[in-house]
Amino acid sequence: MKTDTVQLQQTQTHPQHTHSQMTRMQFVQRVLFLTFGAALFSVGLEIFLVPNNIIDGGIVGISIITSALTGLPLGIFLLVLNLPFFYLGYKQIGKTFAISTLYAVVIMSAGTWLLHSVQPLTDDPLLASVFGGIILGVGVGMVIRFGGSLDGTEIVAILITKKSPFSVGEIVMFFNVFILASAGFVFGWDRAMYSLIAYFIAYKMIDVIIEGFDESKSVWIISEKHDDIGQAIIQRLGRGVTYLHGEGAFTGGEKRVIFCVITRLEEAKMKSIVEELDPGAFLAVGNIHDVKGGRFKKKDIH
Repeated sequence: MKTDTVQLQQTQTHPQHTHSQMTRMQFVQRVLFLTFGAALFSVGLEIFLVPNNIIDGGIVGISIITSALTGLPLGIFLLVLNLPFFYLGYKQIGKTFAISTLYAVVIMSAGTWLLHSVQPLTDDPLLASVFGGIILGVGVGMVIRFGGSLDGTEIVAILITKKSPFSVGEIVMFFNVFILASAGFVFGWDRAMYSLIAYFIAYKMIDVIIEGFDESKSVWIISEKHDDIGQAIIQRLGRGVTYLHGEGAFTGGEKRVIFCVITRLEEAKMKSIVEELDPGAFLAVGNIHDVKGGRFKKKDIH
């Protein structure tokens, strides 16, 4: 009881340091999507890629090659080779991530074991690469979106990049080029090239699942006609705008900056509004991976 009282007092005194717990619905949703994503990944492996000697990058690729060389089940290597990264994920990202990753990898490993005796849907390596890559990408993207991971390569890259001039993406690419090239010595160079196709498709599908089809964009506009442009965006594009105060570094003059968030499909309409009202306005458009809160819910465009 004393411990509970102290924890309650600390929570009341420093609410900014508390860790919000997931609701029951959020927990169920996370488990369901982690399960479905990992299961989907195992389908992509055992029904498309592995029977056609096509590999993926990262730890999964190493596991496929090792399984082919030793004759041992793929699921064993998927689980064992990922074990060291659970601890790294716990230290680098957190307990929830580590547990989610462990659960997803266990489901993936069990799925490959259960599906190993199932006949592949195609023996055409191109079809296997395309559809296997799509299914893998959807599965990985789903797991990442709900707080887990199916491969420890990214965690290693995060550790290495802290002591090297290379980015996480460059390090991951180096690992995967080496792994995919290794497939050429084991399965033949044509299979290595098919593996590259599958890896690229999976990579793009991960982006689609994580970011969504309706990708958001941030827009920054600097114009003397900021009021007219702002009102036009509100009335014709159906988006809210925020006016920011800025100062020109060269002139020292005060500027008003229009900021708003739109979807990819609204970009052309946004540009036409700015071009119509002030052809000389400064306009910058950038990609946004996630948008929550505020007044992002749109009205009709007209």
